[in-house]
Amino acid sequence: MKRTGLGTALLGHGLAFVMFFPILWMLLTSFKTEIDAFSMPPVLFYEPTLSSLNDVFARGSYSKFVTNSVITALGSTILCLLFAVPAAYQMSFHPSKRTNGTLLWMISTKMMPAVGVIMPIYLTFQYLGLLDTLLGLTLIFFLMNLPLAVWMLYTYFKEIPGEILEAARVDGAGVVEELRFILLPASIPGIASTALLCTILAWNESFWSLQLTAVDAAPLTVFIASFKAAEGMFWAKMSGASMLAIGPIVVLGWMLQRHLVRGLTFGAVK
Repeated sequence: MKRTGLGTALLGHGLAFVMFFPILWMLLTSFKTEIDAFSMPPVLFYEPTLSSLNDVFARGSYSKFVTNSVITALGSTILCLLFAVPAAYQMSFHPSKRTNGTLLWMISTKMMPAVGVIMPIYLTFQYLGLLDTLLGLTLIFFLMNLPLAVWMLYTYFKEIPGEILEAARVDGAGVVEELRFILLPASIPGIASTALLCTILAWNESFWSLQLTAVDAAPLTVFIASFKAAEGMFWAKMSGASMLAIGPIVVLGWMLQRHLVRGLTFGAVK
């Protein structure tokens, strides 16, 4: 029995190390010179340097990329919650014959490869003048995360007994009062985990950012990709930029990991 427990623990730690290894390698590479980063076999013992990080900060537009990431990630998350909360409320407590079909259709859009719809969306954005704008990038992040937000909130709302809302209606509460004074306070953990997950997905998104932005609205993911040039890949600088980009979101995820795990399990862990 003890051997089984030890084996399980070793297997778990081994899998955790394998999953963490790319991040560890990126962290170590960010403190190398470009020559050491390209060395083959890899250089394991070297004198750490901040030259790559200094080169990243030396780009005067770094703060602009950070600002764009913050605006689009938070803006799309707020939009998601504004639309997802009433939609999930309606489908949870006032379902129709088409509710299950609508939920299935919404989640099926997440299974479709994004490249399959790049052409109509690109042309639409071009026609509306949304290319390389913060509004356009925020809208695409909002549309990208909305199905997931509705599903997560729908699952949380289904856990709340409908009798509580019925009692509020008997006391004269309307829909707005139900949402504001009953439903939202009871589902704060679910809303928090949904908001956190939407923020992380928007912050890390790169496909739409690379396709729909160039200079003015480019977020950090585009900034990281800029270290791939015709001359080749600047591994050390790219690792430094990646480390700076994921730093805030890793800290945020670590602080709220309990809510995030619950959100990723769609409310299965209560």
